[in-house]
Amino acid sequence: MNHSIRRLARGALGAFCAMAAASAFAQAATPAGTWQTIDDATGKPRAIIQIADEGNGQLSGKVVRGIGEFDHPERRCTACTDERKDQLIKGMTIITGTKPDGDAWDGGQILDPDNGKLYKCRMTLEDGGRKLVVRGYIGVSLLGRSQTWLRQQ
Repeated sequence: MNHSIRRLARGALGAFCAMAAASAFAQAATPAGTWQTIDDATGKPRAIIQIADEGNGQLSGKVVRGIGEFDHPERRCTACTDERKDQLIKGMTIITGTKPDGDAWDGGQILDPDNGKLYKCRMTLEDGGRKLVVRGYIGVSLLGRSQTWLRQQ
């Protein structure tokens, strides 16, 4: 009887570990989460972005805060030309409408609050979901630039 209890306990522990691993993989298999942006020109961290699933398969991303020299809570998007004109960058939605497309998320837009321009947005996960390559482009994906963001815990 004691042997059966041990076998049952080991089985339950194994099932729990498998579920925990599957849950961690599911979280890493989507860009949803918190990311540290890295400036593609300087290599310096710039901001913390929260990407969320809107419930319809589309993702959006908001600025949580700036980092270091970019941490100015009162900074506004003075270059924006849409409804975000002169709005606080902290809390601003800068990614909208991206949806799964094979192994990427595409079809949405990303705002560069520095210049107020909107770009098409394509995101791909790398390094087991620990890195997110965010590409902003005009027209075709070849005409743009990419940043690699780091997942935060």
